[in-house]
Amino acid sequence: MLPMTAAAQRAVLQTARRPKRAEWSPDGGATWVPCKVGAADIRAERSAECRYSASAELLGVPRGRSGVNSAATWVRLWQGIAGPRMDPYWVSAGVYVVDGVAHTRLGASVDLLGLEDPIRDARFPVARTLGPDTAGAIAPSLIGEALPGLPLSWRAGVDASTAVPQFVVDEDRWAALSGGTDSAGTATGIAAALGAEFYADARGIPTMAPVPTLADPVVWRIPYGIALVTPTEQESAEGLVNLWVISGDGGDGSPAVGPVFVWDDDPNSLTYAGPDPIEDPLAPQRLGLTGVRLRVERYTSALITSTAQAYTVGRAKLADSLGVQSSLSFTAVCHPGLEPGDVVEVEVRPGEWQPHIIDSLSYSLGGASMTCTTRTTARRLH
Repeated sequence: MLPMTAAAQRAVLQTARRPKRAEWSPDGGATWVPCKVGAADIRAERSAECRYSASAELLGVPRGRSGVNSAATWVRLWQGIAGPRMDPYWVSAGVYVVDGVAHTRLGASVDLLGLEDPIRDARFPVARTLGPDTAGAIAPSLIGEALPGLPLSWRAGVDASTAVPQFVVDEDRWAALSGGTDSAGTATGIAAALGAEFYADARGIPTMAPVPTLADPVVWRIPYGIALVTPTEQESAEGLVNLWVISGDGGDGSPAVGPVFVWDDDPNSLTYAGPDPIEDPLAPQRLGLTGVRLRVERYTSALITSTAQAYTVGRAKLADSLGVQSSLSFTAVCHPGLEPGDVVEVEVRPGEWQPHIIDSLSYSLGGASMTCTTRTTARRLH
């Protein structure tokens, strides 16, 4: 969750003013010019390459080379929250590049994409050999070439000192940083090889973060009938995996890593893979575990160089693939500090609380409500 004061968090569930503001930059964030903002819609989705996107009406802004344009302009938006007898507390609602602009009588209507977009666009002119070095040395330089001056944030749980072997990237800078493949189809993304995910957060900070799990701290409890309106629960088996096979092979003659196996070993889980599906695959039959069903997926990366790293990747992928089949959509009061990946507790029915990970959210800047889509694990809920 984005930083918020205790007073601002209390104001979320109170009768509060929700002001909004915006700034635009003609020079990639070096200088910022305040402007008025009309209607603006914010969308944040964890699975999208650009985690944040938006559309907004910027009022009274100039056009052309020195004004708002789709070649060089950046925009940042804020949502304010102000309870009784308090000044507005401003929460970032995204830092963006302008992807499209339509000039209007009052200013400009802009389509906005998060700062992942300049990284995606900055492909290598020629194939490049990266490493050997650490992830903490390679990733910031790749980002700095596309977004000069922006630091890379390493969240707790992601090891920046992990060794990255030498590998070749044909052209795709984003694939090298996040999750891509080489010409042979072997995965090469640095974030994926760390068991992490790479994105630009709502403040425009490039971030390497662990894959979120339900073991993460709950940032908000959403009571039934107060913040929650008409919950819609859905389930799907698409993307469900309960046994991951992880390998590392750089294809350069060095010893291969693995395979290592990571599976759902919780007997209380709906997706229990059995006590040991590798060494004792007949155990479910012998023990009468008729509900066990294997759903197996393999992942091989040239950047996995140790067994411990392979297990880290496997645990991250398992956490991500066990929860996608059970989701919840709801409308709640707008909490501007929520981010995709945050864990919330939702009272889906009176007295029944479920932990969920925010997968996507959307709201209108200055509005009182937001729509969220979440997912939860198939493990038994408490």
